[in-house]
Amino acid sequence: MTRPYPVPAASDEPLGSVTRVLALEEAADGEDAFTGASLPQHSGRVYGGQVVAQGLLAAAATLIDDGDGPRLPHSVHAYFMRGGRPEQPIRFGVERMHDGRSFSQRRTTASQDGAAILTMVSSFQETQEGAEVQLPAPQVPRPEELVSALEIFRTIDHPVARFLGRTAAFDLRHVEGSIYLHPGGHAEGRQHLWARARGRVPQEATQVVHRALLAYMCDQVMLEPALRSQGLFWRSEGMSLATLDHAQWFHRDVDVNDWLLFVQDSPTSQGGRSMARAEVFDASGRLVSTIAQEGMVRMPTATSCGHGRWAVRAAEGEDGSPIPDPQVPAAHRG
Repeated sequence: MTRPYPVPAASDEPLGSVTRVLALEEAADGEDAFTGASLPQHSGRVYGGQVVAQGLLAAAATLIDDGDGPRLPHSVHAYFMRGGRPEQPIRFGVERMHDGRSFSQRRTTASQDGAAILTMVSSFQETQEGAEVQLPAPQVPRPEELVSALEIFRTIDHPVARFLGRTAAFDLRHVEGSIYLHPGGHAEGRQHLWARARGRVPQEATQVVHRALLAYMCDQVMLEPALRSQGLFWRSEGMSLATLDHAQWFHRDVDVNDWLLFVQDSPTSQGGRSMARAEVFDASGRLVSTIAQEGMVRMPTATSCGHGRWAVRAAEGEDGSPIPDPQVPAAHRG
């Protein structure tokens, strides 16, 4: 049996809950197969970033260090197909597609009750020398100058906000201001935000674990530029949204214990689909990751009320308006 990839548990909560759920177990029904649990969500569906991170770690478990150093994930391409149920275990089956001299590719399928909820291909590379060129990071206010999303949640007397205040494993700080309670000042598909783990990832955690944690957290903010471009926010009544696919490239080592700057935009929305992109820089200005997603973003129209199978399962606020779970904006919903 292939042993699961080691994920040391963080001692600080709520980050500890995330590291524990990313630590998969061996599946009893096959080689290169693992099982994982899910964190509870107000949406009633498994958080998409969690499944991508678990799938990446499942793939990494099938790679063997051949003496030239570990092969680190450099790209992930994932498709969401069905909404997962948090109360039910997820099976991760890995196919060893190819092992070359420098690169390895793996296909991971996440399923429940024999039905795939996500499929993804990830590629790994040995550490190698090469030219070092990158775009510069923009000059923006530092996180110490900005309001934390945690402070915003504490001001809202609502069970979803209280839930996020307890369980959000990353501190998010928007440069242009958040869109949790109100739309942005003007409709523009761009935003900048800082993110950092809420707690310390153990020192023994490998670079694979840090990259998986970045994949975990980014799914909750990727579609925000698309919402801004349409003048929407997380309380927009009747809004339906979900991640359709996720592509991510890792360029340099990632440390989620330090602040990471997301430079995001949404170049287009059409046909109920929106495109979103992000460049992720570390605090010193190194470009560590590039991310792209396409998501479904729909509002009620004269012919459609927007309550399809991907609809956001929102709680109602005191004024009767829906309050979607901001931790799961790009969640794997059904």
